Amino acid sequence: MPSVDTLKQSLIDAGKILASEGQGDLIFGHVTARLPDDAEHFLMKPHQIGLEEITADNLITVNLEGEKVAGDAPRHIEVFIHSEILRVRPDIGAVVHTHAPNAVAFSALGRPLQGIGHEGTYFHGGLPVFSETADLIIDQTRGKAVARAMADSDVLIMRNHGIVTAGRNIEEATVLALYLERACKSQLLVEACGGAKHICSHEDAVAKAGRVLPQSPRVFDYLVRRVNGEIG
Repeated sequence: MPSVDTLKQSLIDAGKILASEGQGDLIFGHVTARLPDDAEHFLMKPHQIGLEEITADNLITVNLEGEKVAGDAPRHIEVFIHSEILRVRPDIGAVVHTHAPNAVAFSALGRPLQGIGHEGTYFHGGLPVFSETADLIIDQTRGKAVARAMADSDVLIMRNHGIVTAGRNIEEATVLALYLERACKSQLLVEACGGAKHICSHEDAVAKAGRVLPQSPRVFDYLVRRVNGEIG
């Protein structure tokens, strides 16, 4: 289990990665991670800064009621996406919510993701869509509705709004957010050309997804090296 300092660094890295991949959306979007040995509290990116501006000092601590209990920076009003998912999913250690542009555009089509490319294979079997509202999730009632829509999935599309991804750790949740956005982008390109004529078979999709997702820690480490300028 990581230390609090290690967890903070992972959140800092996740913010930089998400921003570098086009999911920053100004000061909006947020990432959270459940505290080690404390299932009732989690670290969260604060409001009023970009994802790439997260530091160990500006992270805030929040409880499962959505109340800030530590930190000087303001809390995002959509905290309830995170608190309610973490409340009902003890298997989850981290949650990402962004307004990933390709996923938002794809959500308006009302079509299922197909097995196009590596990333699409992970989602080809269908993924939940939250369509109760396109407004912000500003209270526990709506947060609970998001958690119900997500159920036991690790990904959720919020129609005309954004995405939610969840993982056992921040590395997994972050990489899932990148994969989902890439899958949506690939399908948008295909849809613009008249729609897919060939997609992966179910058997190939399952096999490929089973090989790709376990690489999440190594993908995350690569992305950290990249955003930190360690790669040529």
